[in-house]
Amino acid sequence: MSATVSPPALRITGLCAGYGARQVLHEVSLEVPVGHWCALLGPNGSGKSTLLFCVAGLLRAQAGQIELSGHSLLCMAERAKRSLGFACAPERVPGLLTGRQCLQVYAAAKGLGEIDEDVRELSDALALTPQLDQFVDTYSLGTRQKLAVALALLGAPRLIVLDESFNGLDPASAGILKRHLRRIADERRAAILLATHALDVVERYADSVALLLAGRIVCRWDAQELAARRASGQGLEELLAGASAAYADLPR
Repeated sequence: MSATVSPPALRITGLCAGYGARQVLHEVSLEVPVGHWCALLGPNGSGKSTLLFCVAGLLRAQAGQIELSGHSLLCMAERAKRSLGFACAPERVPGLLTGRQCLQVYAAAKGLGEIDEDVRELSDALALTPQLDQFVDTYSLGTRQKLAVALALLGAPRLIVLDESFNGLDPASAGILKRHLRRIADERRAAILLATHALDVVERYADSVALLLAGRIVCRWDAQELAARRASGQGLEELLAGASAAYADLPR
């Protein structure tokens, strides 16, 4: 008897999206398996945040399909979102609540009786815990960033979506978070979709890279391809520069 194959944590097919008459994403297709860390790269204005907003259900697609753990975000939104942890932009964390109140509200919204022990431990490691009883509007950018990620990790989601979540973090905290995310991908089989400009994160931790240019995914590289290119002396920066030059004439 054959083993049951789990659906990917994320499957995007033919996604088109934008704002009013301005189309930003053009026929985007992407799949992120369970336990897999995919880094989404691209210049400013390429559509990375728009793509993440669609995955999080914050922006309705004009065409195409998004499935989270096999559930359509369009037809089965509630079931689909149960598997999602989305780290909102730090400025969108409620400033009039304390960090602890934010965690409690988000935990209740996810049907949790208490804050996950894993999130508590991460908060301790990031030195966030001593600040949890202070109001969020007194937080620095880095502290808001830590809280936004902690909120996304509540309930052990199968898909974790992060948008430049290392911005504002000190090097020690960034290292702790990178290792934590890699561990839960490996041990808990969580999938991670990270939009970033931080190539060091991609080089050391990601399993694959997708390059988004002018609203289209034009290249994908898996870990073996990246390792082979590094061995040949071509770093990720050169690889991206070459791909960007090759697709410089894409219509917007």
